[in-house]
Amino acid sequence: MEEQNNKNLILAMVLSAAVMIAWFVLFPPPEPPATTPPQAETAVATPEATAAGATTEPAAAPGQTEVTPVPEAPRVKIDSGKLSGSLSLRGGRIDDLSLKTYRETQAADSPIVRLLSPVGENLSYYSVFGWLPGTGLAAGDVPDANTLWTTDANAVLSPDAPVTLRWDNGKGLTFLREVSVDANFLFTVKDTVKNSSTAAVALQPYGIIARNGLPKLQNIFVVHEGAVQRADGELTETDYAKIPKFTVDTREGLPAEVTEATKDGWIGFTDHYWMTTLVPEQGKPFKAVLKYVPDAGIYQAEVRQPVVSLAAGATATTSIQFFAGAKEWATIRAYQNEGGIPGFIDSIDWGWFYFLTKPIFAVLHWLNAFIGNMGLAIIALTFTLKFLVLPLAYKSYVSMARMKELQPEMEALKERAGEDKQKLQREMMQLYKDKKVNPAAGCLPILIQIPIFFALYKVIFVTIELRHAPFFGWLTDLSAPDPSSLYNFFGLLPWDAPVQGSVLHMIFIGALPILLGITMWLQQKLNPAPTDPVQASIFAWMPWVFMFMLGGFASGLVVYWITNNTITFIQQYLIMWSHGKRPDIFGNIRASKVARVEAKAPSPANSALPPKAPPPKSSPPRKTGKK
Repeated sequence: MEEQNNKNLILAMVLSAAVMIAWFVLFPPPEPPATTPPQAETAVATPEATAAGATTEPAAAPGQTEVTPVPEAPRVKIDSGKLSGSLSLRGGRIDDLSLKTYRETQAADSPIVRLLSPVGENLSYYSVFGWLPGTGLAAGDVPDANTLWTTDANAVLSPDAPVTLRWDNGKGLTFLREVSVDANFLFTVKDTVKNSSTAAVALQPYGIIARNGLPKLQNIFVVHEGAVQRADGELTETDYAKIPKFTVDTREGLPAEVTEATKDGWIGFTDHYWMTTLVPEQGKPFKAVLKYVPDAGIYQAEVRQPVVSLAAGATATTSIQFFAGAKEWATIRAYQNEGGIPGFIDSIDWGWFYFLTKPIFAVLHWLNAFIGNMGLAIIALTFTLKFLVLPLAYKSYVSMARMKELQPEMEALKERAGEDKQKLQREMMQLYKDKKVNPAAGCLPILIQIPIFFALYKVIFVTIELRHAPFFGWLTDLSAPDPSSLYNFFGLLPWDAPVQGSVLHMIFIGALPILLGITMWLQQKLNPAPTDPVQASIFAWMPWVFMFMLGGFASGLVVYWITNNTITFIQQYLIMWSHGKRPDIFGNIRASKVARVEAKAPSPANSALPPKAPPPKSSPPRKTGKK
């Protein structure tokens, strides 16, 4: 039974290592695409339109590739519970926004995260709203990205005080725009147009998010950075590198991808922890456009809502929501469940194992709220997961115990079969079937840990709740590797640890990875070392190989693995004891040391042989020649 248990553990370790190596080989960090350098002063590529029928969508002309500087304009201050910044009256742009509750680093003097920045600054990032002209209207008759709005003096946009912008086209159309913001990260832009003219008109509302230049990417292969959208229940994620490679759309005149939605959806850009998203009125059709402006290096996401047909003397109102903030699970979930934004929780990149990552994070979030410490929540989550797989672990040991009982019968089968391997295989399978024994059951509990490990790996890297989340002592960020190092003896020596990502950092690992190696090594010692020297060598090196492999992983993930090893050790010890076999841990440690010493020592047979005689010295060559 010990041999079978050792083989199962070795197999699981090798499979785990192979899966992790294959993951890094097959999914390396993406290289940032080569793009045109962003211009210092560029405006959004606003869609234009020519005249069309009153009941049809305005026919969009080729998107503008020429850009113009944006003049200075008055601003309206934005001040909410989690946001600060300002709104420009030039186009009604939301283009200056910072996240008050998040800092760039953990340093006390670190600046707060700035999400949006106006045209003219490096990597400008902003939203703008306007109308496309239809029947009876020209381009200058509707507000666009360069329209100068007016509002009340000293107005401040806050959750309790929406701001109303006004613009009159001088031809009988009056536009009112009410901008409101909630206590979190959601703006609502409500546009009202009054037709005081004597003719019917048609126009179409739109919203745009524009990024001037490629943003600084994290280049973490498990994190999606780029465009994210949902249309009629289908989620689409597009990397930044793919957007410039879109086919040029004849209607847009630019590399673009146009999606027609009939009932619900949204579109925007997502970073590692931050996101901007346009959410049109749900339950109505809309067009989502993702495009790239090569001359300006602008990545652009658009929403175009249904055409508004406005009779003389009539008034129409339309609205669009704009999310700009942190991808907080609870906040986004509330927008989905209570705010009526279908599938909004999927804007967080849950990955291939979404059926595991979603419930795992939900439990982790609840445990953190209950305990108040994310590290302890990870430990509690590990106990929960181990409890769920306990029946499999118990069944695995029972199966191995029954395999041990079958050893005499299996030896008899080997003697009867002789060299006939096929006959031996058939009879062994029949024996397993008759005795209801599954020889592979021993691997199941360990193999189940592989998808759980990757799901938790994804959760720790993707969710903002783990960002800068402290544990105890030196572990102040569970989403980052252990900052301690053997290089300075865990901070006791007066020099800094190697920089994360360097070769020295990979060699001089921290305290958590070392503790991980120790727990794996102790778990091995529950059973004697394999008699096969090859297996024994793999068995001996595996804990220390994993120790260095996981040294650069997020410390929260290493905390999970250490806890999992500790629970597995206690669990297996108690199960073995309950079946009458108390593990001799110290005996197994001594036996492995003796085996290593004997392996290095020369065998008695070889030592008894007389020493080999040295080879005879060669005689110097004779000189030959004619006298």
